[in-house]
Amino acid sequence: MTLLRLTPTALSRCRFAISPLAETLSALITLQRPAPEPWVRAWHDRHHADYRAWLARDPVAAGLMSLVAATKWLPDLVAVPPAGGTDTRLADELAVVAGFSDTETRSTIALAVAASWQPQTTEWLATTDLAGKIAAVLAEGWRRYVAPDWPRRRALMERDIMHRAGLLAAYGWKEAVRTMTPRSEWVGDDAIRFSDQDYPDRWITDEGLVFVPKTGPIGSWTCERPPLYALVYPVRGPAAPITAPQGDPLATLLGPGRARVVRELRLAATSTQLGYALDISLGTVSTHLAVLREAGIVAGARVGRAVVYRLTERGTDLLALLDPDPDEEPDLDELRPA
Repeated sequence: MTLLRLTPTALSRCRFAISPLAETLSALITLQRPAPEPWVRAWHDRHHADYRAWLARDPVAAGLMSLVAATKWLPDLVAVPPAGGTDTRLADELAVVAGFSDTETRSTIALAVAASWQPQTTEWLATTDLAGKIAAVLAEGWRRYVAPDWPRRRALMERDIMHRAGLLAAYGWKEAVRTMTPRSEWVGDDAIRFSDQDYPDRWITDEGLVFVPKTGPIGSWTCERPPLYALVYPVRGPAAPITAPQGDPLATLLGPGRARVVRELRLAATSTQLGYALDISLGTVSTHLAVLREAGIVAGARVGRAVVYRLTERGTDLLALLDPDPDEEPDLDELRPA
């Protein structure tokens, strides 16, 4: 079991951040794997041919992605803790990546190769400025597969942070952390269980631990650049079924569109976040919300400049009656603490 141990000062300084680098790495790993989860299959199918053609032209990209998609030990230079909070810039993260020396890069990649569950070739490492080339691969992956979709991805990550901030305010970090990964939970008074793998515990000191959501369905990992540490985890509710199942009583009562909105509001959201999560227009979301508000099923409250919608007690009771067994969240692979 691997624990992330926090000093009292570290616990008081835990916070959330958004990492374009972590989102890019997650997206590329999703494209590398041949059998994506149903809720990312359309995106995967749309980009997969282009992705394979890109790898065929770039041996560094091909070698790197083969490795990071099949190892329990991510190389340090691709798992950089975000230093800018929710305003972290990809350029700043890639500058850290490119700053690794060739010796440091080969050393951390050797650890990842040793922890890979698939055979890996290393011919792609026979070059100079290896970290710079890896940074260029990640920049190209961002440009091709993440940047066009960044507003939707960011909205889903902000929604998860909003949800966990509410848990933190009401119940403390133990509850906010509990559902981040299938294995994460508080152990004793000062530690978070990150993994069932037998790695040395990580000691988080005065800088605190940064929690970083990502929209990709696969994996959680830690990023280490002492004294800064981060835990990357999958967001809750990244997608909802496009069509209602046969014999769906909630859809029969409310209509399939409004039933999707009600199910999605198990997790509070703004109208923009709902639109991205459900892949429907803002106008359609607003129409559904207006009907559901009038029926007393949802309610909105202004938080800053946004209106956040939640189920009312009536909405919660309706779900409990007509949809008592929501789908389980996917069982996510865990990657090694980077």
